[in-house]
Amino acid sequence: MAQNRHINYVLKPSQIDNAKPREKSYALTDGGGLHVEVLPSGSKVWRAKYHLHGKREKVTIGVYPSIKIAEARDRHAKIRAMVDTGISPARQKQADEAERRAKEARAFTFKTFAQQWIEETMFYRSAGYRAQTVRWLETYVYPAFGERQLDQVQPADVLAVIEQRRDTPVTAERIRVITQQIYNHAIRKLLVNSNPATALRGVIERAPVEHHQHLTEKQLAAFWRGLDNQGAHAGTITATKLLMLTMARKSELLRAKWPEFDLDKAVWDIPAERMKMRKPHRVFLSTQAVKLLRAQHKLSGHGDYVFPSIFRGNVPMGDATLNHFFKRLDFGVSDFSPHGTRGTAATLLREHGVTREVVELLLAHTEKSQTVAAYTHAQHVGERKKALQFLADHTERLAAGAQVLEFKAA
Repeated sequence: MAQNRHINYVLKPSQIDNAKPREKSYALTDGGGLHVEVLPSGSKVWRAKYHLHGKREKVTIGVYPSIKIAEARDRHAKIRAMVDTGISPARQKQADEAERRAKEARAFTFKTFAQQWIEETMFYRSAGYRAQTVRWLETYVYPAFGERQLDQVQPADVLAVIEQRRDTPVTAERIRVITQQIYNHAIRKLLVNSNPATALRGVIERAPVEHHQHLTEKQLAAFWRGLDNQGAHAGTITATKLLMLTMARKSELLRAKWPEFDLDKAVWDIPAERMKMRKPHRVFLSTQAVKLLRAQHKLSGHGDYVFPSIFRGNVPMGDATLNHFFKRLDFGVSDFSPHGTRGTAATLLREHGVTREVVELLLAHTEKSQTVAAYTHAQHVGERKKALQFLADHTERLAAGAQVLEFKAA
């Protein structure tokens, strides 16, 4: 090998400091293959080029000015010395980085890293969602491989856990997804190179079941109890509850604006242009609905929409947000949709003696006769208030374990 020869370095700090970014990267040569690459972003990176075994290679030293000229040249001297002994600095750097990542991974058990993942990524989730995630990890995952090193968990380990939950496929899939999210986070931190949960997607499939247009009281109780624990932003959970308590259509609720509400008077006036029948509709809010809306106002009262998009700013929450939330609900009934809340509420009220006329008004259905419609609106205000308050009270009683009325689901 050739001996390390003296290099006449030429760059000065002022030359590097005054270098301006261009449309494409360009190099400021210092000497002996050492140069500063000026990137279009304005960053300036020390790199070294060299020839080894008939091939041209390049290795990154670091970013200027964190790495000053003297330090860059010292490192360049070490790189040249490695080349003279037949060692590839670029490959050695990759090997050193791999060993560093492996060492860091060995410092983490799955459990300790999962706890870090919760702290770093789930701060925006509801308290109920975080608590449910922790319960799933503590109940099913940690006992299986929580104390194993992060980089030692294999797909077979994850498969064994979700196979034990095959009787509750939604839960099994959530466990898999949580594990996958944890490992995705570890990959982003360069702690591991692969994800043992990714290849298991689709291993547990939900069996086809009969579509339920509305819920029985027993099913409604399970649905209501589980809402806070099944994984969504607080606004999504509140929207789901209000969908039931107001009997509004999904589009009417998600596009609601704060000026439509008078929480002191407990009313919500939906303008005609957002109603399916193009007629204004008044919803008489239960005390529970008012409480939910006051809490939501603390989150979104600074904007126009009651339920703004979590990620897109001052635009309403998308329909898909509720649709996806309902699809992953795990309370024993599959294929329950946001629209099913209207049928559930209407059936419950009818089974408990509320007249058809009142229920039709609550659903904002129109009478063919405008005269009858106007008369009904005027005469049933009190009954509509009582009906929606009963709906809220009875739903809470059911969720708390009250005796249920077993009417049939459609």
